[in-house]
Amino acid sequence: MKINVQSVNFSADQKLLTFVQGKLNKLENHFDKIIYADVYFKVQNTSGPENKITEILVSIPGDEMIVKKTNKKFEEGVDEAVSSLRRQLRKRKEKLSATTF
Repeated sequence: MKINVQSVNFSADQKLLTFVQGKLNKLENHFDKIIYADVYFKVQNTSGPENKITEILVSIPGDEMIVKKTNKKFEEGVDEAVSSLRRQLRKRKEKLSATTF
């Protein structure tokens, strides 16, 4: 799977990029036909502490899934987004296996 990370209005450090790579690679355990993943990190100019936006778009054959999370830290957003994507991919895999029989 190809992973593309974009950070808006700041530059992401290597530690965050490695974290994202590790989490997204685990998605392939649940659905092995993932083509690519685009990850967008944005910082909102708000007074609240939850101003970090994480968006992950995953492309699979015939469809795309996108998850958007707002948290205090990008790592939390990645954790929540990957968890949500994992559920969606499992459902998709179950649907595909149910229709092939």
